[in-house]
Amino acid sequence: MSGATRDPLTVHALYSEYHGWLHRVLQRRLGDADDAADLAHDAFLRLLTRPRPLDHGSARPYLSRMARGLCADLWRRREIERAWLETLAHHPQAEAPSAEQSAAALEALVAVDGMLKRLPPMVARTFVLSMVHGLNGKQITQRLGITDRTVRNHLSRAMLACLRLQARLDGAPEPHS
Repeated sequence: MSGATRDPLTVHALYSEYHGWLHRVLQRRLGDADDAADLAHDAFLRLLTRPRPLDHGSARPYLSRMARGLCADLWRRREIERAWLETLAHHPQAEAPSAEQSAAALEALVAVDGMLKRLPPMVARTFVLSMVHGLNGKQITQRLGITDRTVRNHLSRAMLACLRLQARLDGAPEPHS
């Protein structure tokens, strides 16, 4: 491999060389040219905001991984949006939030989903069992086979993540652990 192929490519060079290829990969995966264009744009925007050195040997594998992640994020967001709209459909029109409130609620749901995905699985599961399903500590210990102290620790960790998320959404400084 020559030294030239090991030199990091600029985002402009990456875009010029790989945008068309990435768009085609995304279009095959998603089946929609507009979604593919949006995600290809998002991929290169990420490279601009979070640069990393890529050469000809590492660019395609990296962009492929990024494309898989962006597709998963899109599908997950659409799943959350579908569930939100389904929930709204079961409530009287008089109780329906405004379009702005609905958009804000959807963004918050997506943010909470992202927060839960970043937590260790048992912490997230403990939090969901408590906050969504209404189980108490004893019920969670029985369901998950963990101690009461572990339940409390998991819930504390999840609540701290919620506080940090809320601070980020509000533009306030994040609380410390």
